[in-house]
Amino acid sequence: MAISYEELTTKHPCFARGEQGGRGRIHLPISPTCNIECNFCERSINTYEKRPGVASTVIKPEEAIEAIEKALELCPEISVAGIAGPGDTLASDLALKTFRLIRERFPQLVKCMSTNGLLLAEKAQEVIDTGIDSLTVTVNAVNPEIEARLNSGILWHGVHYTGVEAAEILISQQLKGIRLISEAGITVKVNTVLVPEINTEHIEEIAKTVAEAGASIYNIIPLIPQHKLRDLREPTCLEIERAIFKAQRYIDVFRHCQRCRADAVGIPGGEDYGDRIYLQRLSRKDTFSHG
Repeated sequence: MAISYEELTTKHPCFARGEQGGRGRIHLPISPTCNIECNFCERSINTYEKRPGVASTVIKPEEAIEAIEKALELCPEISVAGIAGPGDTLASDLALKTFRLIRERFPQLVKCMSTNGLLLAEKAQEVIDTGIDSLTVTVNAVNPEIEARLNSGILWHGVHYTGVEAAEILISQQLKGIRLISEAGITVKVNTVLVPEINTEHIEEIAKTVAEAGASIYNIIPLIPQHKLRDLREPTCLEIERAIFKAQRYIDVFRHCQRCRADAVGIPGGEDYGDRIYLQRLSRKDTFSHG
């Protein structure tokens, strides 16, 4: 059975109240592909960028066990094993297989998964059965017109959808999935990328909607201008604070996100052990494709 939200605040740095409490995490770069086309997302294999969607390599589920063993030797403060990419965790079955292995080998670790939520509703029972303790879903809009400006399309059941139609499917599946997971007693965190002039004034509605669906905590991530939105600006500190103020009327808001890589290892904000855990990191830049 998943641990409670209150217990997560003492064991998981992304749920800590105030300071992160010296708890560490290992992100396992298991998932190679994605099934949605966010306009601000550029997944890469490299060593130099410090942001979500980036990893130095992609490993196999069996290699994750060895990676965790090494990580615990280097950083005993690690209490969380998470999978957050570099693609989507439900676009293949690799993440779910990995969590089943972790449950058997490292039952003491908090198991944390992140997803875009497109396949969450239909895979909800599989997710629940892996024994994960927390789930993060990235929800950037609950209005299809706004979502269509942030996401070019989705690949769903072998069909490529675009525009508002794609946005309607994605939002519907995300909210349905959040309900199913939260009803099973698993803590749900929602991430939203704050994009000036697109969803800045939409944050309150997102927060209210995901809270009603069962999410427990909300994380507002400032846009990193890149890919199709590379010409946009980052939100100002004032815009971020205003968004947090509006969101916290409905849901707890996480305030110390480090925008971690998909292969981050260690205590957030401290030394990263990733280059000592994973196989030789690549120095060239390479991007993933969708699908």
